[in-house]
Amino acid sequence: MERLPGFRDFFPEPLLAKDASSFELRDYIFSRWRETAKVYGFREYDGPPLETLELYTTKSGAEIVGQLYNFVDKGDRAVAMRPEMTPTLARMVASAERSYKKPIKWFAIPQLFRYERQQKGRLREHFQLNADIVGEADPAADAELIALLIDTLRAFGLTEDDFVIRLSSRNAWQDFFAARCPDPTKAYDFYQVVDKIEREKPEITEEKLKALGIAASDVTDFIKGGQPTQELETVLNQLRGRDGLDRFVQIDYSIIRGLAYYTGVVFEAFAKGATMRAIAGGGRYNNLVKVISGGKVDLPALGFGMGDVVLADLLEEKKLTPGLRASIDAFVIIEDESLRPDSLLVVQRLRQAKISTEFFLTAGKSDKQFKRAIELSAAVTVRCLAKDGNTHCQVRDLRSRKDEEVSLSEVAGAVTRIVRAG
Repeated sequence: MERLPGFRDFFPEPLLAKDASSFELRDYIFSRWRETAKVYGFREYDGPPLETLELYTTKSGAEIVGQLYNFVDKGDRAVAMRPEMTPTLARMVASAERSYKKPIKWFAIPQLFRYERQQKGRLREHFQLNADIVGEADPAADAELIALLIDTLRAFGLTEDDFVIRLSSRNAWQDFFAARCPDPTKAYDFYQVVDKIEREKPEITEEKLKALGIAASDVTDFIKGGQPTQELETVLNQLRGRDGLDRFVQIDYSIIRGLAYYTGVVFEAFAKGATMRAIAGGGRYNNLVKVISGGKVDLPALGFGMGDVVLADLLEEKKLTPGLRASIDAFVIIEDESLRPDSLLVVQRLRQAKISTEFFLTAGKSDKQFKRAIELSAAVTVRCLAKDGNTHCQVRDLRSRKDEEVSLSEVAGAVTRIVRAG
C-alpha cells in the first residue's frame, strides 16, 4: 500500500526516506504560527474540513470545481473537501458576528485539499496559517495584518535579507483600468493578465492587453512608477512607526492577486534569492461576507494565508530548522527488577509533574537502557537503589555528569530543577 500522490506521511525524527515529512518540523512551524498570532491578539478558530460545494462556487464560480475533491454524499448533498479557509471564515462570521466585538481578529491552521497538478512547493494537501481581520475598513487594519505577517516570518529567524513584502492595491489598478476601458465586465480579465505578467512571455501579455484596448507600455510604466496611493502611504507610515517594519516592504504593482474577490490593498511575501518564491499572500476582500451571507451581513475584511510546504523548504534551505530529534527530560533505568514497582512509582510521579519520561517496559541490561537514554537526548537519568531498608533515587544530570541522591518523595522536584536549569 502506498499513500496517494500529492499527500504526505509525517514521521517522527529521524527520517529514513527522502520523501518523508517531519512531524517535529510541522509541530515547530505550527507553534511559531500560534505564538506570533496570539501575541498580536488573534484568537484561534477552526471549521469542518468538509463543506457544501456551493460555499466555494459562490465565492469563486463554477470553474473552481475542477480543482476540488468533491462528491455527492449519502444525504445527496454536493460537498467538497475545503480548498481554502476564507469561505468558512466568512460563513462563520456571518452567522455569529453579533456575538463578537469588532474588529474580529481570528487565525486558523487548517489542512487544505486541492486536486491539481503537483509541482515543487505545491501538493494536493497542505497546512496553512490563515489570519484575518473582520469589521475594520481603515488601512490601520491592513498595516496590522502585514506587521503580523512580517513578525511571523521573523519568528523563524528570517530577516530582511531573506524576504520582502510586495505591496500593491486593487483600487489603484481599478482606477487605472477604468481610465482606459469603458467596459467594467472586462476588469477581471485585465486583472488576470496583470497577475500573470511575470510568468508569461511579453508578446502574449501584449496581445491579451491589446484585446482589452490597453497598451502594454501603459501597464509596464505604471508598474515601474511604483507611486504609492494614499491608502498604501498610510500602511507604510503605520509600519514605519512599528520600529521600522516598512523596511521589509516595497511597492510593487505587478502584484494584483488574480482572485476576483480582492477589493483593496493586496500583498505577497516573497523569498529573496535566485528564484523569487511566494511564501504568503493576501489582501482586502470587503464584499465576501456579504456575498456568502446572501446580503444579510456586510462587513469589511482582510486576511492572508501562509502554507507550510514552501515555508518548510525555505527554512531547510536557510538552515533555520531547529535541532529536530527525539528528546525527553528523564529516563528511568531499572537495574534491579525487584525495584520495578518503585521505579514505576517514580515514572508516574515524574509524568504527573509534566516531565517527559521514558523507561524499558521489560527487563533489559543497564548499558542498553543507558544507550537508549542517550539516543533520546535525555537530560536526566534516574535509578532506584535499595539502601538501609529503604528505596532511594540516584539522579544524574547528563550534561554536567553530576549525581545526587534523593528520596522517592523528592525525586520529582530534583529532576524538575535540573531540567529547568538546562
